[in-house]
Amino acid sequence: MTVLTTHSLTLRPWRASDVDALIVHADDRRIAQNLRDRFPHPYGRADAESWIEFASSRPSPNPYFAICVGDEAIGSIGIDAFDDVHRRTGELGYWLGAAHWGRGYATEAVVAMTSYGFDQLGLARMQAGVFAWNPASTRVLAKAGYQFEGTLRSHVVKDGRLGDVLLYAVIRADLT
Repeated sequence: MTVLTTHSLTLRPWRASDVDALIVHADDRRIAQNLRDRFPHPYGRADAESWIEFASSRPSPNPYFAICVGDEAIGSIGIDAFDDVHRRTGELGYWLGAAHWGRGYATEAVVAMTSYGFDQLGLARMQAGVFAWNPASTRVLAKAGYQFEGTLRSHVVKDGRLGDVLLYAVIRADLT
Protein backbone atom coordinates (compact mmCIF):
# COMPACT_ATOMS: atom_id res chain seq x y z
CA MET A 1 0.00 0.00 0.00
CA THR A 2 1.56 3.25 -1.15
CA VAL A 3 1.40 6.28 1.13
CA LEU A 4 2.85 9.66 0.12
CA THR A 5 3.82 12.25 2.69
CA THR A 6 4.50 15.96 2.34
CA HIS A 7 5.32 18.64 4.88
CA SER A 8 1.66 18.97 5.91
CA LEU A 9 -0.22 16.08 4.31
CA THR A 10 -0.55 12.36 3.87
CA LEU A 11 -1.83 11.02 0.55
CA ARG A 12 -3.09 7.51 1.15
CA PRO A 13 -5.54 5.01 -0.29
CA TRP A 14 -9.21 5.61 0.46
CA ARG A 15 -10.75 3.61 3.33
CA ALA A 16 -14.33 2.69 4.16
CA SER A 17 -13.92 4.73 7.35
CA ASP A 18 -13.49 7.90 5.22
CA VAL A 19 -17.18 8.01 4.20
CA ASP A 20 -18.31 10.62 6.73
CA ALA A 21 -15.34 12.96 6.13
CA LEU A 22 -15.80 12.59 2.37
CA ILE A 23 -19.44 13.61 2.61
CA VAL A 24 -18.59 16.64 4.78
CA HIS A 25 -15.90 17.94 2.41
CA ALA A 26 -17.35 16.90 -0.97
CA ASP A 27 -20.91 18.12 -0.48
CA ASP A 28 -20.11 21.67 -1.54
CA ARG A 29 -21.47 23.31 -4.66
CA ARG A 30 -18.26 25.35 -5.07
CA ILE A 31 -16.29 22.15 -5.53
CA ALA A 32 -18.76 20.49 -7.88
CA GLN A 33 -18.83 23.59 -10.12
CA ASN A 34 -15.16 23.09 -10.94
CA LEU A 35 -15.23 19.34 -11.62
CA ARG A 36 -16.71 17.05 -14.24
CA ASP A 37 -20.36 16.12 -14.01
CA ARG A 38 -19.45 12.67 -12.69
CA PHE A 39 -18.75 14.45 -9.37
CA PRO A 40 -22.31 14.86 -8.06
CA HIS A 41 -23.97 17.62 -6.11
CA PRO A 42 -25.43 17.11 -3.62
CA TYR A 43 -22.86 14.55 -2.52
CA GLY A 44 -24.39 11.92 -0.27
CA ARG A 45 -23.55 8.67 1.48
CA ALA A 46 -24.15 6.49 -1.59
CA ASP A 47 -21.83 8.73 -3.64
CA ALA A 48 -19.09 8.51 -1.01
CA GLU A 49 -19.42 4.74 -0.64
CA SER A 50 -19.37 4.27 -4.41
CA TRP A 51 -16.27 6.45 -4.85
CA ILE A 52 -14.37 4.71 -2.05
CA GLU A 53 -15.24 1.29 -3.44
CA PHE A 54 -14.10 2.34 -6.93
CA ALA A 55 -10.91 4.10 -5.80
CA SER A 56 -9.82 1.35 -3.44
CA SER A 57 -10.38 -1.43 -5.98
CA ARG A 58 -7.83 -0.17 -8.52
CA PRO A 59 -4.87 -2.39 -9.27
CA SER A 60 -1.45 -1.51 -7.88
CA PRO A 61 -0.01 1.03 -8.25
CA ASN A 62 -3.27 2.74 -7.30
CA PRO A 63 -3.68 6.17 -8.95
CA TYR A 64 -6.30 7.58 -6.50
CA PHE A 65 -5.54 8.94 -3.04
CA ALA A 66 -7.30 10.66 -0.18
CA ILE A 67 -5.63 13.95 0.76
CA CYS A 68 -5.36 13.85 4.56
CA VAL A 69 -4.47 16.21 7.36
CA GLY A 70 -3.73 13.97 10.28
CA ASP A 71 -5.95 11.02 9.49
CA GLU A 72 -8.91 13.06 8.18
CA ALA A 73 -9.61 12.86 4.44
CA ILE A 74 -10.10 16.48 3.30
CA GLY A 75 -9.94 15.99 -0.46
CA SER A 76 -8.97 13.72 -3.29
CA ILE A 77 -6.28 13.50 -5.95
CA GLY A 78 -5.75 11.06 -8.77
CA ILE A 79 -4.31 10.35 -12.17
CA ASP A 80 -6.18 8.89 -15.10
CA ALA A 81 -3.69 7.44 -17.58
CA PHE A 82 -4.49 7.78 -21.26
CA ASP A 83 -4.11 4.84 -23.62
CA ASP A 84 -2.98 3.98 -27.14
CA VAL A 85 -0.38 6.45 -28.45
CA HIS A 86 -1.05 8.68 -25.40
CA ARG A 87 -0.23 5.91 -22.90
CA ARG A 88 2.66 7.81 -21.27
CA THR A 89 0.39 10.78 -20.44
CA GLY A 90 -1.69 11.09 -17.30
CA GLU A 91 -4.45 13.53 -16.50
CA LEU A 92 -4.31 14.90 -12.98
CA GLY A 93 -7.49 15.69 -11.08
CA TYR A 94 -7.91 16.98 -7.55
CA TRP A 95 -10.18 18.81 -5.14
CA LEU A 96 -9.89 20.02 -1.59
CA GLY A 97 -12.57 20.77 1.00
CA ALA A 98 -13.24 24.50 1.23
CA ALA A 99 -12.35 24.65 4.92
CA HIS A 100 -8.78 23.86 3.86
CA TRP A 101 -8.37 26.28 0.94
CA GLY A 102 -5.60 28.87 0.98
CA ARG A 103 -3.10 26.86 3.03
CA GLY A 104 -0.94 25.46 0.23
CA TYR A 105 -2.32 21.95 0.65
CA ALA A 106 -3.43 21.58 -2.97
CA THR A 107 0.01 22.57 -4.25
CA GLU A 108 1.71 20.11 -1.87
CA ALA A 109 -0.61 17.33 -3.03
CA VAL A 110 -0.09 18.13 -6.73
CA VAL A 111 3.71 18.15 -6.35
CA ALA A 112 3.65 14.79 -4.56
CA MET A 113 1.23 13.23 -7.02
CA THR A 114 3.18 14.50 -10.01
CA SER A 115 6.33 12.79 -8.72
CA TYR A 116 4.30 9.64 -8.11
CA GLY A 117 2.99 9.72 -11.69
CA PHE A 118 6.50 9.98 -13.10
CA ASP A 119 8.25 7.62 -10.69
CA GLN A 120 5.63 4.95 -9.97
CA LEU A 121 3.30 5.05 -12.97
CA GLY A 122 6.05 5.54 -15.56
CA LEU A 123 4.46 8.59 -17.14
CA ALA A 124 6.40 11.03 -19.31
CA ARG A 125 3.79 13.80 -19.19
CA MET A 126 1.18 14.97 -16.69
CA GLN A 127 -1.55 17.39 -17.62
CA ALA A 128 -4.59 19.02 -16.08
CA GLY A 129 -7.46 20.93 -17.60
CA VAL A 130 -8.89 23.77 -15.52
CA PHE A 131 -12.18 25.50 -16.15
CA ALA A 132 -11.32 29.10 -17.02
CA TRP A 133 -13.50 30.40 -14.18
CA ASN A 134 -11.27 28.66 -11.60
CA PRO A 135 -8.15 30.84 -11.20
CA ALA A 136 -7.22 29.26 -7.85
CA SER A 137 -6.55 25.94 -9.57
CA THR A 138 -4.39 27.58 -12.24
CA ARG A 139 -2.26 29.10 -9.45
CA VAL A 140 -1.89 25.69 -7.81
CA LEU A 141 -0.66 24.12 -11.04
CA ALA A 142 1.74 26.97 -11.81
CA LYS A 143 3.23 26.78 -8.29
CA ALA A 144 3.65 23.02 -8.77
CA GLY A 145 5.72 23.54 -11.93
CA TYR A 146 3.04 23.01 -14.58
CA GLN A 147 3.16 25.24 -17.64
CA PHE A 148 0.21 26.80 -19.43
CA GLU A 149 -0.02 25.22 -22.88
CA GLY A 150 -3.18 26.71 -24.30
CA THR A 151 -6.89 27.33 -24.17
CA LEU A 152 -9.45 24.82 -25.36
CA ARG A 153 -12.15 27.28 -26.36
CA SER A 154 -15.82 26.47 -25.63
CA HIS A 155 -14.69 23.03 -24.49
CA VAL A 156 -17.03 22.38 -21.54
CA VAL A 157 -20.64 22.84 -20.58
CA LYS A 158 -21.15 22.98 -16.83
CA ASP A 159 -24.52 23.86 -15.30
CA GLY A 160 -25.66 25.16 -18.68
CA ARG A 161 -22.63 27.42 -18.98
CA LEU A 162 -20.31 27.08 -21.98
CA GLY A 163 -16.70 27.63 -21.00
CA ASP A 164 -13.06 27.36 -21.89
CA VAL A 165 -10.57 24.89 -20.44
CA LEU A 166 -7.03 26.00 -19.69
CA LEU A 167 -4.52 23.23 -20.33
CA TYR A 168 -1.52 22.95 -18.01
CA ALA A 169 1.19 20.30 -18.29
CA VAL A 170 4.58 19.21 -17.03
CA ILE A 171 6.95 16.68 -18.52
CA ARG A 172 9.55 14.72 -16.63
CA ALA A 173 12.37 16.77 -18.21
CA ASP A 174 10.89 19.98 -16.74
CA LEU A 175 11.59 18.72 -13.24
CA THR A 176 15.24 17.70 -13.68
